Amino acid sequence: MFPVSEEETDRVEVKDINNTKSITLKTYGLPMLFWGYFAAIAIVIGAMYIAVRGPVEKLMATGDQINYVLGLGAIAVMAGIPLFLLCAFFYEKFITKNGKEITLTHRVFFGILLLRKKLNLKSADALFVEHFLDSPNVAKMKNDPSLRGFENKGHYQLWAILDDGKEVVIDKAARKVDLDKIKTILCKY
Repeated sequence: MFPVSEEETDRVEVKDINNTKSITLKTYGLPMLFWGYFAAIAIVIGAMYIAVRGPVEKLMATGDQINYVLGLGAIAVMAGIPLFLLCAFFYEKFITKNGKEITLTHRVFFGILLLRKKLNLKSADALFVEHFLDSPNVAKMKNDPSLRGFENKGHYQLWAILDDGKEVVIDKAARKVDLDKIKTILCKY
């Protein structure tokens, strides 16, 4: 989730580069509840490691290459799951806009760069919000009040129109109002 107001100074950074103002929006982290989930998963993986450590060590000590690789694979999976979750929990997305250029940056685990994509817009305000619904809304078509909770409402997407006419998704959200506010903030710079 991105900030929807420039007053959120811990998630919005405005810079003046070569007499041109740029803005960077940074996503919020996960709620504390998810760290409880991580702790539970780490405890389960730790218990699994304790339970299989002896047999895996015996398997690796047999001298057979296949057994050794299987043992290493089991250890790698048990170490990889918590490491992958930690990277995912520290995932951050940045949107930087400077005139007609938008840069999308994805980082994991304390700022390790995963992906950076620079896009050149058709104009400084070439952004729009559109509703997206990928499947028919069968529950709504039946118009049955008991199925109201099962209605597919879809989501909204913030699109950018590039200088070559291509359209690229910048962000997605469940609320159109949030994306409209983000669009307004980005179009100012």
